[in-house]
Amino acid sequence: MAKVLANGVELHVERMPARNTTGTAAPPTVVFVHGMLVDSLVSYYFTLAPVFAAAGIDVIMYDLRGHGRSERRADGYLLEDFVGDLDALLDRLDVTGPIHLVGNSYGGTIAFSYAARRPDRVASISLIESEPATDAWSRKMAVNLERAAVEFARDDLHERLTEEHGPHVTRRVRSASRLLHSSTMARDVPASQVLDEDQIRSVRCPVLAIYGSESELAVQEPWLKSLLPDCRTVVVPDQEHWVLMGATQQVSELISAWVRKHDAREEVGSP
Repeated sequence: MAKVLANGVELHVERMPARNTTGTAAPPTVVFVHGMLVDSLVSYYFTLAPVFAAAGIDVIMYDLRGHGRSERRADGYLLEDFVGDLDALLDRLDVTGPIHLVGNSYGGTIAFSYAARRPDRVASISLIESEPATDAWSRKMAVNLERAAVEFARDDLHERLTEEHGPHVTRRVRSASRLLHSSTMARDVPASQVLDEDQIRSVRCPVLAIYGSESELAVQEPWLKSLLPDCRTVVVPDQEHWVLMGATQQVSELISAWVRKHDAREEVGSP
């Protein structure tokens, strides 16, 4: 565990170096970006990260500002603040080569905006139940965050979550509730800079988008493919928004194959 000051915020970072490497080519670097409110780097730490490291991939995970063990500020929660954090973090970690970004939910929105801002630093993107920041996304986030601020504060919800899922889930919800009520996040996120379709088309790196068949985001699939020059979409049957947890092995196989296919350093080092 390490704390890194990036973009004026202390971020909690975990790294898993590549193991079982072969050949002389530098291993790919994957940066995992987690979702909003009830999520943290832990969701990768116990799912994809150890598998990727064991397969010879350098892994970087970090808690977003306001989440997990990272600094919780009263303000500064625009999408562009999260994008700036990622850029500064890579500088602080001396990551120089193009990276592969994997983003779950809001983490994918951050990853996509980062690729639009810094195409030179991104080799590929893998989106898990995620979408680019658009006007429609902004309106939806305003509604969802306002609803979450009310729902997450309810004692009856906490009691039910404890009974059905255990106290660790309840702690996450309580923490998310405190963040929403003690910061400007619910106002900042919907007020963030969004991308128009031309800006989305400008993202030239390969994009893999994974959706659950029962998720409301599955309708993004044909739209995203129509805009992006190099995009593959996969809809996982019988899964909702938390496809990362519900179909971990399939998600892991899809993304690791995508990273290997699109890593220039591996191609250079291949016979």
